[in-house]
Amino acid sequence: MERYRVIKEVGAGTYGNVWQAVNKENGELVAIKKMKKKFYSWEECINLREVQCLRKLKHPNIVKLMEVIKEQDVLCFVFEYMECSLYEFTKGRDVPFTEYEIRKLCFQAFQALAYVHQQGYFHRDLKPENLLISKDVIKVADFGLVRDFTSKPPFTEYVSTRWYRAPEVLLHSPIYGPPIDMWDMGAIMAELFNHQPLFPGVTEADEIDKICSVIGSPCQNSWADGLCLANKMKFYFPHYPRIHLSRLIPSASDHALSLISWLCSWDPNRRPTAVQALQHPFFQPCYYIPPSLRMRATGIYKAPPTNEMKEAFKHRSSCIYCEGHLANGKPANNFSSTTGYNCSRKDDTHKKLDMHRSQDRSMGESFEQNKPLRPWHRPLATKESGHLGDSNANWNLYKKLPVVSSDRVAELAKRLENLTCDSSSQPTRPPPPSSKVGTWNSRGAYGSLSYKIPPTGGFARKILG
Repeated sequence: MERYRVIKEVGAGTYGNVWQAVNKENGELVAIKKMKKKFYSWEECINLREVQCLRKLKHPNIVKLMEVIKEQDVLCFVFEYMECSLYEFTKGRDVPFTEYEIRKLCFQAFQALAYVHQQGYFHRDLKPENLLISKDVIKVADFGLVRDFTSKPPFTEYVSTRWYRAPEVLLHSPIYGPPIDMWDMGAIMAELFNHQPLFPGVTEADEIDKICSVIGSPCQNSWADGLCLANKMKFYFPHYPRIHLSRLIPSASDHALSLISWLCSWDPNRRPTAVQALQHPFFQPCYYIPPSLRMRATGIYKAPPTNEMKEAFKHRSSCIYCEGHLANGKPANNFSSTTGYNCSRKDDTHKKLDMHRSQDRSMGESFEQNKPLRPWHRPLATKESGHLGDSNANWNLYKKLPVVSSDRVAELAKRLENLTCDSSSQPTRPPPPSSKVGTWNSRGAYGSLSYKIPPTGGFARKILG
């Protein structure tokens, strides 16, 4: 403790007091928690659940344990310093929180809880005093009542402050788990909107009465296990109808009310996990990624077509696929549309990117639907003069064809029979000129035509990154 200089006391709790101090070596501010209980061995200090838990948990939204010091049977924990607790932060505000601020704070808290539960622990003492804030960053603190999933019941009856205590704990259930943390978060969220607790009970019985007056009395369908716990205690739930939370929290949106109602469910098995809470629509804006960052993450940049590009695309299509014949009189090369451009990544990070691609695909599909048919795909024209569908015009074309007599055909067939082919007498044919991929090589009107097949994916784009 010689390396730290104590400045002032910043908090007091059931198990110890918290002091603000500064490191004499580097000037770093720290928070020192001095335990009230005496510890006579170092093994006893190391085996504390709080020490074991914080040595294992490493998360940006969990307060960092920097050092454990034991001097003269006094145990001290050195934590990173946070400016204030959520309770002090709320108390010092003259204006209520906006939903954006509540979403930002709760999103961080649920991320920390999801990590804690994933590591096999549940907090058991979540309340505004144990959520610390510093520069818009919230961190979960005070793991003195933490338990792991492997702990054998029965658990202690006293957990958390009464206003945030889950119903199963109020009814002295010997078995409970992470859902009690979810109930705490529901009560904390409601308090952030109203700046007052949602269930301000004076006693445990009054606390249950306050809960029933808000979410309605439990029944066999909503919480059968709770009725059994109440019967064992000879406790009778008061009869209240369920009221809509919008009457108590008018400033909250529908998504916020939906999440609070889900968190504050009678049955622990019907409450969401921390991961499910993070997937609620209330936190959907927290997952928005700006387009510039999305493009950097994927290594692909595909901007939506501008108006000039669309006009040029329409002009090009009108020139290539015109009515009746091609504009340049030559076979048009096929071109790849945007529908052939697909990205294999389909995770949540690239949904916005996929939305940009869908716009290009929809533009290409609309063009394919509205473009005129090519001449060789056109149906027979109506019987108008000069069209192929006109029978008189077809007959006139037929009459212009040269007529060959049967004697002439027989003479030609006889000549073909007498023809002989000597490979040695034929001159060596020069090799055809080299051609680029996708071009035609012609050698006279009656010579053979060679076509070099383009490789597969000739129109594939090269993707950088």
